[in-house]
Amino acid sequence: MTGLELPQYDASLGPVELVVAGAGPSGLAVADRVSQAGFRVCVVDPAPLAAWPNNYGVWADEFEAMGLEDCLEVVWPQAQVHLDNNERFGSRYLRRPYGKVDRARLKRRLLERCIAQGVVFQESKVEGVVHGSGASELCCADGVRVPAAMVLDATGHSRKLVQFDAPFDPGYQGAYGILVEVERHPFPLDTMLFMDWRDDFTASDPQMQAANRALPTFLYAMPFSPTRMFLEETSLVARPALGFPELRARLRARLAHLGVVVTAVEEEEYCLIPMGGVLPRLPQRVLGIGGTAGMVHPSTGYMVSRMLGAAPVLADAVVEQLCRGRDAAANAHRPLGAASEAEAEALSAAVWHAIWPVERLRQRAFFTFGMDVLLKLDLAETREFFAAFFALSDFHWQGFLSTRLTFPELIGFGLSLFVKSSNTARLNLLRKGLPGLLVMLAGLTRTIGYQPKGLPPSRS
Repeated sequence: MTGLELPQYDASLGPVELVVAGAGPSGLAVADRVSQAGFRVCVVDPAPLAAWPNNYGVWADEFEAMGLEDCLEVVWPQAQVHLDNNERFGSRYLRRPYGKVDRARLKRRLLERCIAQGVVFQESKVEGVVHGSGASELCCADGVRVPAAMVLDATGHSRKLVQFDAPFDPGYQGAYGILVEVERHPFPLDTMLFMDWRDDFTASDPQMQAANRALPTFLYAMPFSPTRMFLEETSLVARPALGFPELRARLRARLAHLGVVVTAVEEEEYCLIPMGGVLPRLPQRVLGIGGTAGMVHPSTGYMVSRMLGAAPVLADAVVEQLCRGRDAAANAHRPLGAASEAEAEALSAAVWHAIWPVERLRQRAFFTFGMDVLLKLDLAETREFFAAFFALSDFHWQGFLSTRLTFPELIGFGLSLFVKSSNTARLNLLRKGLPGLLVMLAGLTRTIGYQPKGLPPSRS
């Protein structure tokens, strides 16, 4: 990223209040906001100026709500879903603007904010973390240790520092994408292709047709001009993940069927997103945000808007706890930081509770139940599901995709989906969803009278 010079971490200046492992969107957003409150922040990343590899697509209203509308490279006024070519399913138009994130502009915006606020950077891989006497040290691969009052793991799906009490067994959203120049394409420039579940591209390959009908994938396409576009073949969720060679083969077959001739490939993207799975231990000394904290939407894989929206919540909780620690240190005439391991654990617990309150835990349980249902659907059942899903009110389908629905509203969503479904789809939901529903209900019983660990009752 040209024209930016990152302030470097200087160990001689002593401990920082917060060290962030990872310079992705959520890590930089938290670093910026905590530093705005007057605390010293260090970001550790092996290549903090490197381009983010994945293309991000978002609902435009979500970025507008965060004041990031100028970080959208292209906005389409509507999106489209193709379920099939027949009259029963057909197509749906989603009257909700959709945008492609300008990754370079968003990263520059966040880095410039961090630089202006005095955030410092250590260019190194993260190796581990040690705790003691109420403080922490982030250990880097180059031998540098960054002492801090609090540590945030924002390393995404690598989950470098957070700990789990149970095996992590998520579903996986897999996608193979290409940013290309083409001779021509059949997609209208004012419409983003959100999902295309049609399988006529497999007609000449019975083996591919059978595989796709058992474990379906869809086309996601962003047309920028008559000859330039981003195309992605996506497996919504699978366990184990559908392999990239199969995704690439399906995309090539689909493009050949559509008569799209690629003349140049600008970017090639391999995307694998863990969805659902167990949450990390709640709470623990190391804080987490993004994929490392289980924040990916378990039913859709959506992440970037959710992460940027969660960053202020986590950052404000960190600031609140650091302010308490600063006041306590001043009263005791000691350096800033927790006075003991117990106090440090309590500070971290308060932050974890801020990002995973009981309402969010219940919401995630419902989304995970939705993922468990989607894992079991073949192509015909998937079409039935989305025919009902996009027949819902805008409030319900948009709220579900954007994680805006409260748990009671999610119950209403589920009932509305059942009503909108065909008799065949209802039978599938009952037959394939009942085991997951029982698991969800069992998990929800544990949130009754929920008391966050590590906090005294007066602070719950």
